[in-house]
Amino acid sequence: MKLPTQEIPNSHRLLVIAGAFVCAAVAIYLISARTAGDRSISAELAARRAAAALPSPYLPVRGGPSGFVSSETCKECHPKEHASWWQSHHRQMTQVMTTNSVKANFDRVALVSNGERFTMQHNGSSFWVDVEDLDEIAAAKATNGRPTPPLRLPMEMVTGSHYFQVFWLPGGFGNMQIGFPFTWLVQEKRWVERHHAFIRDPNGGPGRESWNQVCIRCHATGARPMPDQQNQRFNTHVTELGIACEACHGPAERHVTLQRQKPQPLASPARTPLPNGTADGEGKRKPDLAIVQPKDLDHVRSSQVCGFCHSMKWFTDQEGWKENGFRFRPGDDLETTTPIIRPTQLDKQPWLTNVLAKAPEIMNDFFWPDGMIRVAGREFNGLIESACYQRGKMGCISCHSMHQGPPDKQLKKNMESNEACFQCHADFRGKLQSHTHHQAESSGSLCYNCHMPYSAYGLLRGIRSHQIEKPDVKVSLRSGRPNACNQCHLDKTLEWTALRLTEWFNQPPPDLSADDRAISATVKQLIAGDAGQRALAAASMGWESALAASGRNWEGAVLAQALNDPYPAVRFIAGRSLGRLPGFAKFVYDFEWPSDKLENSKRDAAALWQQQSAGKTIRRTPKNFFNPDQQSMRAQ
Repeated sequence: MKLPTQEIPNSHRLLVIAGAFVCAAVAIYLISARTAGDRSISAELAARRAAAALPSPYLPVRGGPSGFVSSETCKECHPKEHASWWQSHHRQMTQVMTTNSVKANFDRVALVSNGERFTMQHNGSSFWVDVEDLDEIAAAKATNGRPTPPLRLPMEMVTGSHYFQVFWLPGGFGNMQIGFPFTWLVQEKRWVERHHAFIRDPNGGPGRESWNQVCIRCHATGARPMPDQQNQRFNTHVTELGIACEACHGPAERHVTLQRQKPQPLASPARTPLPNGTADGEGKRKPDLAIVQPKDLDHVRSSQVCGFCHSMKWFTDQEGWKENGFRFRPGDDLETTTPIIRPTQLDKQPWLTNVLAKAPEIMNDFFWPDGMIRVAGREFNGLIESACYQRGKMGCISCHSMHQGPPDKQLKKNMESNEACFQCHADFRGKLQSHTHHQAESSGSLCYNCHMPYSAYGLLRGIRSHQIEKPDVKVSLRSGRPNACNQCHLDKTLEWTALRLTEWFNQPPPDLSADDRAISATVKQLIAGDAGQRALAAASMGWESALAASGRNWEGAVLAQALNDPYPAVRFIAGRSLGRLPGFAKFVYDFEWPSDKLENSKRDAAALWQQQSAGKTIRRTPKNFFNPDQQSMRAQ
């Protein structure tokens, strides 16, 4: 699919830089009693100019909790490990903006939203944005006056490098950083409105985001937000930006001191003791290197190192993290400091009942109805609900490695194959085809395609579940999440899947509605599911394995219907999947177009599909699918 010349629609009010936005952010994040009232754009710009003039530093101050020494110190003795970490996306979670770290286009790009024009510019590694009020410019022009000069704000910090780059602006209250209203999509090489990259209420407008209180938790090492309520400012400190050595190995000051006192290393850094000084596998006591090596921890504690960030966890101000940083250290029991939110274990987490009563959106937004996590970046929530973790010894580092895999997914060698599962399930090597009922070399015989389907959403794509499960139509009916079979066999109904699972694995047949017996499960979710279901269904229709199994010359009729979905993220994914189908590579579409152009695109895409399909036999057409003309389901 071909993108048109970029045009950002002027469709909603952005409160983004100081003014009412900053006052509201301070009220939220400093837990102030004040609230912000509505202001005109001109009043906001005046407040912004005042905020920009404050002589406070913009970036977090170097200085985390006691005991942290930074990755530069680790590099002295571990240059190889430092080099592999340096290439990782973890290191690039948050960075100072330079010509090396910024992938976005800052060559005088002007973006307009809600009556404001944002012009991004740079000179070497200095980046800034000029903000102008278009109504103010028009009023000045009408009276032959001169508009107020643009507000120039420095941009010095960026989060992300893999799929998105999110940028931050000085909030004017100490070194508070607030979200810039546009996000750079790395692969697509384009700017989009920031809130369009997430599944959020399309009528709600952009969210209010402060890096110092939210993103800092998992995008910096040794982080201390340090809000000063009395002076209404932040004095945020970090050991360093990004996820660095001590996030996984713990504070290294004592380790460095011990090593520097010895003429020779005590032992190979790879052989680090457990925190309690237990013996190694040969019964010999390992030397105390005062550093944690995750691979020497058991699968629970090693996974908790990752789970500190990759989970939905609970903590309160009693943790004292805003001033001193989180108490958790690698090797500790995560449950004693910041317990994981587990909707499946409400009886063991009585505190969660009160939390959900006050904030029921936690369940609706982050979990499927049966308690499985449904958002990306929270893989630990899925892992700990898996039998492989509960009854076996599977952990994060069973498949992943910071230093031994490529940056993209950080998988160890052969871990994108069935070797990942054969580590524990070696008996399936010789009976793979009889177990999967698919050809041994096909995508249907890849363990993770059946047991780790794309049931989480994030980053404008489907993300594999890390809760290891088996396909079960009853679970799909109960939870609403897509099952692995229908996610690959896009043209099949839930009845078709239930019959195979009954035949192959003796699963009791479920009670099915007439729709579930007659309508493709994926088509049904794309047309009638909630926003998350629609996003995953649209993503599946662009997945090569699914297209190979289901045919690729009927999906265009269905994806066309999603091109004017009320949720921008769903529209984006549908447009991307449509562009991967035959005949649509040059179809011009932009998910941020105004509603009238989106409606036209929907009709044009449906017409193009009908034109291409005329007189052709459409292989593997789903039993029922959406009729672009009649706006209803029809039998084929």
